[in-house]
Formats: sequence, C-alpha cells, structure tokens
Amino acid sequence: MPRMKIVFMGTPAFSVPVLQALAAEHEIVAVYCQPPRPAGRGKKPRPSPVQDCAEALGLVVRHPVSLRSEAAAAEFAALGADVAVVVAYGLILPQPILDAPKWGCLNIHASLLPRWRGAAPIHRAIMAGDAETGVCIMQMEAGLDTGPVLLRQATPIGPEETTAGLHDRLSQMGAGLIGQALAELPSLSPVPQPDAGVTYAAKIDKAEARLDWSEPAEVVDRKIRGLSPFPGAWCLWEGERVKLLASRLGQGEGAPGQILPGLRVACGSGAVEILTLQREGKRPMQVDDFLRGAVVPDRLE
Repeated sequence: MPRMKIVFMGTPAFSVPVLQALAAEHEIVAVYCQPPRPAGRGKKPRPSPVQDCAEALGLVVRHPVSLRSEAAAAEFAALGADVAVVVAYGLILPQPILDAPKWGCLNIHASLLPRWRGAAPIHRAIMAGDAETGVCIMQMEAGLDTGPVLLRQATPIGPEETTAGLHDRLSQMGAGLIGQALAELPSLSPVPQPDAGVTYAAKIDKAEARLDWSEPAEVVDRKIRGLSPFPGAWCLWEGERVKLLASRLGQGEGAPGQILPGLRVACGSGAVEILTLQREGKRPMQVDDFLRGAVVPDRLE
C-alpha cells in the first residue's frame, strides 16, 4: 500500500508507540483523543499521553466530548481519511464515523479475540491465569469488540509478568502488527469472530484490589501481578495500607496472612513471595530495601 491518510484515535500511553510508528510511515491527518483531565495535587487539566505525543510531532489534535452529532460526523468525514486506526480511544464510534474512511476503522485490541473483549483485557488475562495473550487487528463495527479480525499475533504470559510489563510488550506488538495490516490491507480477508470462547474484560474496580489471603496462592499471585501498577493490590501491614506490586509463587504453608521467612506470605494453600511493595505516599521499593526500615509483623491482613 502507498502512504495513507490516517485518522489516529487513542488516548493513553498504550497508544503512543502506535502513533509514533504510523506517523513515520503515513500522513496523520488528525489525532483524536480524550480531553485533558484534572490530575495531580493541583487538579490542573493534564493532556493525555497521546495528545502530548501528537503535539510534539506537530499533528492536529482534536478532543471532542462526543462524536454523535451531525457536525462531528461531518468534520470527521471532511478529513478524507483512507482509514482510521483506533487504540484505546475511550469513546464509542457511531456508525457515520465507522463508515467515513475508505477502508473503515481498524482497532488494535490487546487480546486474542473473542477472549477478553472490553476495557481491561491485559489485567484480566493475567488475573485469570491465561498462558498466552496477544494482539488483534479488528475491523470495527457497532458492537463491543465484535468485529471481524484481520490479523492476530500471540505471545506467552511469563510466570512473573505484571500488567505493566505485558502492557508495554503488547503496545509494541500492536505498532508492528498495524503496520503489517496497512501494508497488506487490500489482500486481507476479515475473519468473523466465533461465538464460542467469548469473555468480557470488565473495567477494573478499585474494590477488587484488597487481597484475601485465604485464597490459593496462585490466585493471590495473579491478582498482585494483574493489578500492578494500577490500582495496585493491597493489604494491611500493621494497620498501614501497603500495595504489593510484584510477586511470585513461593514455598511454605501456614495460616492465611502469616509471614514466613523471606517475606513469603501464607495463603489458603501455598504461599506467595513478595518482591516489590509501596507504602502510601512513597515510591515502590524492592523487598530488601523495604525490609531495612520496617518491622516485620507476624501476619498481614
């Protein structure tokens, strides 16, 4: 395919490598992202990572609060795009938007569809104990991640991998795979998603982050890794709320929450070895550094 006119639609850091890769090879006629949101102690509006990247590249940035109006659809269509590439944008695209580009709208989704449709596929894959995940390039339609798949690429999930690490790997994979999809677009045949195997990756609720040491060690370990770095699985250390950000399965048995040598914590069955912790208002620390200034209690709550 020759150089294409692309509308890029994305918001968080996950989308940035894709934008950078596309901008190096194609003409980005506009970048759509979520509006700046209040952030930090001063709650001043902060542009999204995609907006920061787009402005650094000298690209036109738009952040409408909705795309459902006739005016928004007309403005979008007037761009004359060959294709729209969508990566974690955050707004539902109505049919006039989906239909406007010559080749439609392509979504980069961080799972092996139809598994983990929805908002948090990386977190959910780790928390469920999936052996592998991947990236799909999907032709968008009105349903939630229901469109036919043009390309897919799988990757194993490491036994100590966190959402943070897997997020970065899948972002880079997505950047490479969309480049391949655009190069081969006329020859690709969209494959409908099967009805079997559909699961939904619901948005992460902070209420899920409290650890329950009575659960099996495998479940606790996956929750710690799946919720790292945000919102961060947490427990009480002598009454203080502490986030646990990295872990692995360890040896030993004991009462749930009991601390074993080497900062292993007994679970309902088995034990979890804690590798990285974060006290409230502090930076994450490796376990050895954390223990130098901490009194280790008998158990965690």
